[in-house]
Amino acid sequence: MVMDMSQNESTTLRRLALPGGEIAYTDTGTGPLVVAVPGMGDTRATYERLGPRLVEVGYRVVVTDLRGHGDSDTTFTSFGDAVTASDLVALLERLDAGPAVLIGSSMGGSAALIAAADRPDLVRGVVLLAGFLRESTSPATGALLRLAYRILFARPWGGAFWAWYVRSALSNGRPTPGLDERVAGLRAAYRDPARLRSLRRLAVSLDHREVERRLTDVRVPVLAIYGSTDPDFSDADAELEYARETLGADGLVLDGVGHYPQLQAVDEVASAVLPFLARSTDHPDNDA
Repeated sequence: MVMDMSQNESTTLRRLALPGGEIAYTDTGTGPLVVAVPGMGDTRATYERLGPRLVEVGYRVVVTDLRGHGDSDTTFTSFGDAVTASDLVALLERLDAGPAVLIGSSMGGSAALIAAADRPDLVRGVVLLAGFLRESTSPATGALLRLAYRILFARPWGGAFWAWYVRSALSNGRPTPGLDERVAGLRAAYRDPARLRSLRRLAVSLDHREVERRLTDVRVPVLAIYGSTDPDFSDADAELEYARETLGADGLVLDGVGHYPQLQAVDEVASAVLPFLARSTDHPDNDA
């Protein structure tokens, strides 16, 4: 499989063997290493607008799929923030290209922070795109949500429900270029019973208390970007302030943007991410 990441380069799909299966990733460009991870129910395509921007200005961009998502195997039995963090660490060790800046969307941001806490020798910085820093529900509410997820992500309606939710709630606010194709792709992917099972297992496994416990162990620079209309955060400004207080993060809240700023507001995201990368890496432009 070949995925175009820019007009001048193409990227071959690669695989990393892990206990329980293989995860898929692509590797494009040369320069300081950036590793990007999607969130629940999403694929590498979530970085199809941001990734090429980084490659074009001299970064090596690796984008991975989550367990059971995209082109990764559906044979995994464990999911969540912590195991995704361990997968990121394994990928960084496999790449053996020195420390990287990690970019994480949604729960991928939680995993990136745990990886940074676990292995500061492998991580230069973390970019959070609607990243979760804490668990917002009580144990009782969490139990009810897990029960709801088992029903909502069941066959035969689970894939259609997720596609509807991405369109109607998570992508609210500004228009998302290519949203029809994105939603159709998700709907098609989750017609596969094994892939839908992986999504359901991840949904019922998610618990952000682990990342909340590890925030004090993160010692690398953090950039946090949130959207003002993201339904996952009742107060995006308060979430950014929490990131500043707990992580010393820089960041911004984008007006009229939902859960996928990298798709809805790529120009503004790139304008924030590129200076952060320049400060966090040995990019040649830093010597100018």
